[in-house]
Amino acid sequence: MKKILTLALTAAVSAGAFAQGFPSKPITIVVPFAAGGPTDTVARQLAEALRAPLGDATIVVENAAGAGGTIGASKVARATPDGHTLLVWHIGMAATAGLYRKLPYKPLEDFEYVGMINDVPMTLLGSPKVPANTYRDFEAYIRANGGKVNLAHAGLGSASHLCGLMWQSAMKLDKSLTAIAYRGTAPAMNDLIGGQVDLMCDQTTNTTSQIEAGRVKGYAVTTAKRLDSHKLLKDYPTLQEMGLKDFNLTIWHGLYAPKGTPADVTKKINDALKVALKDPKFIKGQEMLGAVVVTDNRVNPEGHKAFVADQITKLKTVIDAAGQYAD
Repeated sequence: MKKILTLALTAAVSAGAFAQGFPSKPITIVVPFAAGGPTDTVARQLAEALRAPLGDATIVVENAAGAGGTIGASKVARATPDGHTLLVWHIGMAATAGLYRKLPYKPLEDFEYVGMINDVPMTLLGSPKVPANTYRDFEAYIRANGGKVNLAHAGLGSASHLCGLMWQSAMKLDKSLTAIAYRGTAPAMNDLIGGQVDLMCDQTTNTTSQIEAGRVKGYAVTTAKRLDSHKLLKDYPTLQEMGLKDFNLTIWHGLYAPKGTPADVTKKINDALKVALKDPKFIKGQEMLGAVVVTDNRVNPEGHKAFVADQITKLKTVIDAAGQYAD
């Protein structure tokens, strides 16, 4: 009995000492997409905000793009579980569970959930060549032209892909739109601006500047309520207002560590995350992206994980209905 107690105390002391010594080297935040995209921007702003609460730690952002985000996620799942390798990923953490028949990791089992970062609204956009200036006219145009309309997205599992699927499902169109997959948001947006494709649904982090410059037409937002605090999008209707019952989609981002990361280390990172999310500079940077910093229970590991589990179920239903799967 004494031996068991001694071992338990030794383990507890070791774990505490490990946490006290963390970080002992540079921390790498892996982003499973190319540099310059919205998730990369969120990760770089977060890295800056995390440095001080983690004792002026050196934090670098590493881009590991490919396979809808699963390459970067796999890298973190296989990393040494000491808290020095972290993952920032969006709704893809939940979507890939339905999109991929064979994943190299289990979303709910192979990561320690640290906490949620933000919610990013989506905007439904049209090409300048689309002859509609309001959502009602846009919807009429879509229903009249059916399969002739092209819907751009940034690849399977991307925010724009998931939003497009959910919008089509809610619309109950007689004919599915022609989906055009791109290798990233930038080329998809470029073709939307140029009129090679007709519509796209994507994050405000990507769309706000394009709408403001008049390069694309904005029709509606995907949130449950209007974005009253957003200077450009505050007057845009929600899709719920336009008759799509219960339509509410945001592209959230979360922070993850490899499974087996010591609990004290995970707590230390979570504590630092909570400080970072209250950093005025970080909040301002997120507001400029059109993102809303998380303040509810999802900032805690248990709330974060419960939310993702619920999202996995909801998104799988939409993906199965569309029958669009990745290899």
